[in-house]
Amino acid sequence: MDPTISSESDADAPVTTVIQHHPLPDAIDRYEAWLGEIIPVAQKYCGHQSVNVIRPHVAGGAYTILLHFDSAAHLKPWLDSAERKELIAKIRPALRQPEQIEIKTGFEFWFTPPPSGKAAKPYKQFLVTLSAIFPLTIVAPWLLTPVFTNVPELGAFGVRHFIIASIIVGLMVYVIMPRYTRLIARWLYR
Repeated sequence: MDPTISSESDADAPVTTVIQHHPLPDAIDRYEAWLGEIIPVAQKYCGHQSVNVIRPHVAGGAYTILLHFDSAAHLKPWLDSAERKELIAKIRPALRQPEQIEIKTGFEFWFTPPPSGKAAKPYKQFLVTLSAIFPLTIVAPWLLTPVFTNVPELGAFGVRHFIIASIIVGLMVYVIMPRYTRLIARWLYR
């Protein structure tokens, strides 16, 4: 599959590449070893920020790899690289079907439209994101106040803000937004 970036204006925006693989049941160990081989190679590319592997909850399910780059311009050399093509060719016989790749920019990753294809309107994306972040900006500092009081080094200017921001972003990306957008999908995509 040859994914493309949706527009030139997206070239400098942070991107999340969602890759799905369906390894054959008898090739799971081989696939896991292959992940250990390809991830360090991708990490060497300019702009690579992180990678998350979501393993299937049921036997025979899909592996989902979330590959984060600082821009589409930096992602493209990795996706087009000879190293990646060789590694994909190496694992292809262990997959039930070709890999599926989607490239999402910015908040688009949270607001992936349902199969009907109707995208969420920007004002709805704003309201949903604000309604999730605003309470966290109140609750997270309040809950962490005892930690900052007991460990003054963590309460230092900048350090405290970094810790709070990290917790809020982590909760947004991994806990809240995936569930929240599913919960309100009917309104969001109407």
